[in-house]
Amino acid sequence: MNLTPPSRPLLLVFYFQITALFFPLAFVVYKEDTSKSVLCMHPLPLETLTFVSGNKIKLHSFLHSSFLMKFMVFLFLLVLVFPLVAAFATNFSQEYDLTWGTDRVRVINNGELLTLSLDKDSGSGFQSKKEWLFGKMSVQLKLVPGNSAGTVTSYYLASQGSTWDEIDFEFLGNLSGDPYTVHTNVITGGKGEREQQFHLWFDPTTDFHTYSILWNPQVIIFYVDGTPIRQFKNLGSTRAPFPNSQAMRIHSSIWNGDDWATRGGLIKTDWSKAPFTASYRNMSAQACIWSYGSGAYPCSSSSWLAKELDGPSLERLMWVQKHYMIYNYCMDPKRFPQGLPLECVAKT
Repeated sequence: MNLTPPSRPLLLVFYFQITALFFPLAFVVYKEDTSKSVLCMHPLPLETLTFVSGNKIKLHSFLHSSFLMKFMVFLFLLVLVFPLVAAFATNFSQEYDLTWGTDRVRVINNGELLTLSLDKDSGSGFQSKKEWLFGKMSVQLKLVPGNSAGTVTSYYLASQGSTWDEIDFEFLGNLSGDPYTVHTNVITGGKGEREQQFHLWFDPTTDFHTYSILWNPQVIIFYVDGTPIRQFKNLGSTRAPFPNSQAMRIHSSIWNGDDWATRGGLIKTDWSKAPFTASYRNMSAQACIWSYGSGAYPCSSSSWLAKELDGPSLERLMWVQKHYMIYNYCMDPKRFPQGLPLECVAKT
């Protein structure tokens, strides 16, 4: 499930056919040597635009480019960009349901982005119509700016019932100038207490950043902008429970958590700063759709199904955990007087 138009593959084919037709004439280059400077049309592939017979070749400014170049840019916008913008709102309603605070949900710029807001009376949220058993889910999110203390913006997977499974990203607001806390948790059979928390190496309120959950039979990996920050491995049901039997929906919401979210609840929400607004775009799910009754879960893609962290990815994970992790339940023995959870002491 990707929030892109159903006809996008055909549009891509059309665009690249047009590009292939005009590509030999599509570049205006600037040729420099010691004797002359001329503007000319060169039918050259990209890799040759560095040197030609020892003379430098530069891409000429768009403002001084040919009518053909401008026409190519117009075609690109017409064929690829405009349909994507127009399709988001329609596809959102096809793929998601608003679950609460519907009057605090806004679709902006013809569906280019979605916002959820929180005020003193209510927060807001949505969930996916489909349920999945395993997948890679992603969203681009810009968090509440300024004094966001007490607010919680969440993006997570969850099943239903009293013994539910859940995989959480929760973004805990803070006072202006203080860092957000990224709170992660894995709940199996209704039991959680597997929290790891992080600060980020950027300000998540000034621009959109990508947050992803990869969930397959072997491992759960939390990513920020493609960098893994946490993994939770399947060690077998006899050693540590792992969510692998209950289908889950995508959920997202913004709500008031000032009883615990900021400094353990010491800092309360300043309602004079409301409404608090988080912005979303480019939500996607490469996942296995659960079909009740049949027990089947046909997958839209399999590239993630057997994925685990390789050597370089593990190094990046360790770098994040060394420099940005601020809490790890496996390092908190006072919390578990009967002993740390099995996955904390298991040798893998």
